[in-house]
Amino acid sequence: MTITEKLLARAAGRDEVRAGEFVTCSLDLVLANDITAPIAIDEFRNMGAERVFDPARIALVCDHATPNVDIKAATQTKKVRDFAHEMGVSNYWEADQGGIEHIILPDKGLVIPGDVVIGADSHTCTYGALGAFATGVGSTDAAAGMATGECWFRVPETVEVIYSGEPGPWVSGKDLILRLIGEIGVAGARYRALEFRGEVIDGLPMSGRFTICNMAIEAGAKNGIIAPDATTLQWVEGRSNREPVALASDGDAEYARSIEIDCAGLEPQVAFPHLPENTRGISEVGEVPIDQAVIGACTNGRLEDLREAAKVLEGRHVAEGVRCIVIPGSHAIHLEATREGLVELFLEAGCLVSTPTCGPCLGLHMGVLAEGERAIATTNRNFVGRMGHPDSEVYLANPAVAAASAVAGKIAGPEDV
Repeated sequence: MTITEKLLARAAGRDEVRAGEFVTCSLDLVLANDITAPIAIDEFRNMGAERVFDPARIALVCDHATPNVDIKAATQTKKVRDFAHEMGVSNYWEADQGGIEHIILPDKGLVIPGDVVIGADSHTCTYGALGAFATGVGSTDAAAGMATGECWFRVPETVEVIYSGEPGPWVSGKDLILRLIGEIGVAGARYRALEFRGEVIDGLPMSGRFTICNMAIEAGAKNGIIAPDATTLQWVEGRSNREPVALASDGDAEYARSIEIDCAGLEPQVAFPHLPENTRGISEVGEVPIDQAVIGACTNGRLEDLREAAKVLEGRHVAEGVRCIVIPGSHAIHLEATREGLVELFLEAGCLVSTPTCGPCLGLHMGVLAEGERAIATTNRNFVGRMGHPDSEVYLANPAVAAASAVAGKIAGPEDV
């Protein structure tokens, strides 16, 4: 079996499962946020449920419009907060000690290798970087999961993606996943598991692995996954009192497809509007002026991402007329970035540093675009109107490219500045 099949078999209490089968699995964690939890709470009530299956295995994170952007957001957050208190859910965060859900849940040890997780947010697939099966679901499925501790799945076929070779300078996990999506398209892995492997993956820190799995959904995948290794287990150590279960695909596992990506000389990638598949190397971008740069999000809001941006911004200043918004992925990351002097560096460079939030990623606040404006962002989606006005544009890139672009006033690589 593949690692995805092994995880689902284990959670279903079976020795073996095969792609295409329907299975009912026990869940290690159910997640919802300030956008999706209110709907899930209503459905939870509608089905007659009175208590969640296990308060310790529910996570409710208010991150999309927090700090509250308007009365509606405040009302949504209060509804989630009240439900968490009523159900005894201790894994509730909205401000202090909180942050963006897909960053804080692994950091706080709520997801570890071997887990099966559902979340009412499509980027729940992020946790596959830990060797967990993690996938996004609708709010109704999240409600059922909160009530029963179970969810049904069709076991996905697996596509293996093997990265080899020595990438060029400033290439990160963001570039590796954009390179894949550029090759197979946004529907290229629809309802399939993307299993990432190879020497390039082996050499990646956890931050890069999280970024890759985060954007598996941008290729249409059911989940993205990387088998745990020494890097994974070292990162997990001390974060949870549960014992990780490190699984790996068998040598004779069946794959629907095998994709080999030669990273030799790979340069930073930029996804043009209005799909993540519209990728080009930084040398092929041409003259693209920008109005805004966003560094953060569940894709690239980790401390390592902020450090990369800081390397480019140090001793430089954001171009006149450009807004460069830096959003640490969590309260803890914001605090550490402050201690390291990164926040001061960003402010001296003319950046705007936000409290942790999804905010501009989905056009809610802290960087909404007007008609005709153009942004480069480390976020994961650049659909029409994603960051604001339908006639605005979003380009996707890694933190170093976003920082360099802020300095240049146009899309540029670090070596250009």
